[in-house]
Amino acid sequence: MILKMFDKGVDGFEGGMTAKKYISLTKTSKATATRDLQDMASKGILKPQGGGRSVHYELKFT
Repeated sequence: MILKMFDKGVDGFEGGMTAKKYISLTKTSKATATRDLQDMASKGILKPQGGGRSVHYELKFT
């Protein structure tokens, strides 16, 4: 999933990576998608934007 985001360039996916997009790419459950995205954000790989049900993630380049 991270490589797919890099392939799309600095702008990443339109609207960032969401749990719904993650589920489509990886064929995981909603719980797994949410947990994986939050884990990558806590490790500094992704940065969350927005909040609640509308949260999306972008690659962190710094």
